[in-house]
Amino acid sequence: TTATFVGYLLHGFSGALLATLGIFLPSFVLVAALGPVIPRLRSSPWTAGALDGVNGATVGVMAGVSWDLGHSAITGPLTASIAAIALLLLLRMRVNYAWLVAAGGVVGLVHAWVQ
Repeated sequence: TTATFVGYLLHGFSGALLATLGIFLPSFVLVAALGPVIPRLRSSPWTAGALDGVNGATVGVMAGVSWDLGHSAITGPLTASIAAIALLLLLRMRVNYAWLVAAGGVVGLVHAWVQ
């Protein structure tokens, strides 16, 4: 989003579009190119172990970022309640996360409107 924003500031909509493509397109191309190669890599014990290590590191990075994001986003009783209810609905009822985001946004808007 930062690249898109900076691209927009520098060159308007076309700058935002090109900046977004520049950020995401290389990853998509790399995934598409490596897709057929991954099964061959998984068949080798050495590369399978390396891929397992990359997967583990990725989970660790995502957990750390999630922790930091939660720490900065949960700032009071309202946000803690929203987070707890969303987690409960996600784990117990398998509610689609898009609905949880939308509901959290509505609660935030109502809260801002009431105050």
